[in-house]
Amino acid sequence: MINKIVSYIMVICLFCAVPQVVFADETVITSPHAVLMEASTGKIIYEKEKDVQVSPASITKIMTLLLIFDEIANQNLDFEDEVTTSAYAKSMGGSQVYLEEGEKQSVETMIKCIVIASGNDASVAMAEHICGSETEFVKRMNARAKSLGMEHTNFEDCCGLTDSDNHYTTAYDVALMSKELITKYPKILDYSSVWMETITHHTNRGESEFGLTNTNKLIRGYDGCVGLKTGSTSKAKYCVSAVAKRNGLTLISVIMTAPDYKARFQDGATLLNLGFATCSLYEDKSTVKKKVPVKKSVQREGICENKKKFSYLDTEGKSLSKIEKKIQLKESVEAPVTKGMKAGEIQYYLENEKIGSIDLVFSQNIEKARYVDYLKMVLEKFFRNRD
Repeated sequence: MINKIVSYIMVICLFCAVPQVVFADETVITSPHAVLMEASTGKIIYEKEKDVQVSPASITKIMTLLLIFDEIANQNLDFEDEVTTSAYAKSMGGSQVYLEEGEKQSVETMIKCIVIASGNDASVAMAEHICGSETEFVKRMNARAKSLGMEHTNFEDCCGLTDSDNHYTTAYDVALMSKELITKYPKILDYSSVWMETITHHTNRGESEFGLTNTNKLIRGYDGCVGLKTGSTSKAKYCVSAVAKRNGLTLISVIMTAPDYKARFQDGATLLNLGFATCSLYEDKSTVKKKVPVKKSVQREGICENKKKFSYLDTEGKSLSKIEKKIQLKESVEAPVTKGMKAGEIQYYLENEKIGSIDLVFSQNIEKARYVDYLKMVLEKFFRNRD
């Protein structure tokens, strides 16, 4: 009983002592590596050995899915495009959907096979379709990881089947790529939230149906869970990146190297419960437009606005209805003005403390007036006065 009381006191003290990041007591979960992140702000609510490099198993496929959606966004790929399975893709072991060599499936079907059933064969088929080979695709995976600041990650395949020591990531890096995928391409959640789906194999032997069942049991067992990906190998043990939504709040719970199947989901749910119990989110999605005088230009003034939206995550139980907005603008600027140039900012305050800001930027280029422009303005003024 005394140990339990001490544990609770430690948790309370840690919550009070660290306003920006909530570190929970290590006894909260049994898994050795974990992160709980709020999706819109990227704020870490809980962490446990978040930067320790571990084997990711099939959580690797989060990056594979991210690159697939990048290709769709760049119009290099369409959901209805056909993808042909190679002999190499067919040969993948582990989790698979039993694609046959030469079998054609749509990109959308392949996405379902990857995110719902964790198909290694579907992952490799997509990698080859996009880059010509899995090797080239993996190079792109590592480049994308670097761009996201995933400093402790290196991929050697596109599905996580390898047991190479050079294929590794961390709980924090998994949270980063999960955040990028679900915030930039929220459509992925339409697929990752599916519990069961049926696909049709089209082969030389005819057509046959094949059932997909989601490997993420939290989809059925946790209220609000909408994804994202699980993984398990003898080396990686049990992993999950779980995404859940409640009351406008989206949380990412990453569990790595859990000791067993049940602990993976139990710990993931525990962190989600912690987040939903302690966090509240403020979002300002409004657009502010202001005029700023522009000296030495024909237009004389320019429109500035906020291109980004503001989000603030509270973990201290404060009343977010008391948040105040203050607009700070430059009195004037001098031409030339470049589109996107900062003209001011919107500042946000809670209980007289600044909690953040977003920039107000010019929405167009404004050129510096030339001699001929000044002459034209003088003539226009002259003839206007004569009338």
